[in-house]
Amino acid sequence: MLDWSDTKPAPAPLHPAFVPPAVDATGLGAIARGAARVSVDEKRMINARADVNQLLPLKYKWAWEKYLAGCNNHWMPTEVSMQADIALWKSRDGLTEDERRMLKRNLGFFAASESLVANNIVLAIYRHLTNPECRQYLLRQSFEEAVHTHTFQYIVESLGLDEGELFNMYREVPSITDKAAWALRHTQSLDDPAFATGTPEADQRFLRDLVAFYVVFEGMWFYTGFAQILSLGRRNKMVGIAEQYQYILRDESIHLNFGIDVINQIKIENPYLWTPAFQDEVRAMLKDAAELEAAYGRDTMPRGFLGLNAGLCEQYMHVIANRRCAQLGLAPVFAEAENPFPWMSEAMDLKKEKNFFETRVIEYQNGGALAWD
Repeated sequence: MLDWSDTKPAPAPLHPAFVPPAVDATGLGAIARGAARVSVDEKRMINARADVNQLLPLKYKWAWEKYLAGCNNHWMPTEVSMQADIALWKSRDGLTEDERRMLKRNLGFFAASESLVANNIVLAIYRHLTNPECRQYLLRQSFEEAVHTHTFQYIVESLGLDEGELFNMYREVPSITDKAAWALRHTQSLDDPAFATGTPEADQRFLRDLVAFYVVFEGMWFYTGFAQILSLGRRNKMVGIAEQYQYILRDESIHLNFGIDVINQIKIENPYLWTPAFQDEVRAMLKDAAELEAAYGRDTMPRGFLGLNAGLCEQYMHVIANRRCAQLGLAPVFAEAENPFPWMSEAMDLKKEKNFFETRVIEYQNGGALAWD
């Protein structure tokens, strides 16, 4: 999470009515010959007046450290053997019908979700986040989203699943459609090419986008899916898919913590944006998101199976929602509940994994932000 020790005090906040001068936030404008060199104090998360092409000097070291952590955690789905999963899937008695239903809908949700997140990073967040070290991490995250999409293609192809059915579930399965529609609705204004930050209203829209995709999409909605697949893996079922989900979970932990840090840093630099009314709106977003996830749990697990059911997943989502509130400095939205899946923290302990192609042990480096959040 945010390392306050390496974050210098923010400059005085801009007046809410202040509109910054025209600055090339893309980094592709004409070169200002003889312009002054960038100083740390000029760098900001949004509406920066500093040249976005100049990485150094670093201001937000936590962003650079997360970039390095992502690089150290590099993996590819094809490194994981799917032979045991294929045999189990083809076996008549390998999985129950409830487990098959859950697995297919789980894959269907993730297959489109990773693309939605990647589109938002590339087309919205990167464009408006005017800090080069944060953009460096976003480039790494974009690649990781591509790897995750590759993972679901690899799984679908390996198991011989219906590609059209899986990749179009976000249009055909109501509980999945509802979540995708919610996320897109909360970022609709950013789809406008003319959208620009620089006013309190626009900056709050951008903050809302960050909450929707980092805190809700990656920090809440993915976790039911992780619990479902890792629960199978704990029972020695679909172990190849479970291993790949462990890698994705590790990536998503850093994605989430990066997003939380960005949001909190924007709050520090622009405190007038974090109004009581906006805080209430964010809390309502998290509550709505948890309810949509509970509906998804009931749809994917109408009867449940050993060790997992929709009721436990709803309780889990209440725990997660309250934890996200705490990370953002907000009051909880649900009554305190016990975490029904404490074993999820173990899923991120990926210090050593077997490389199936080379029969050697690989040391995966921890990213520093891998504590379960």
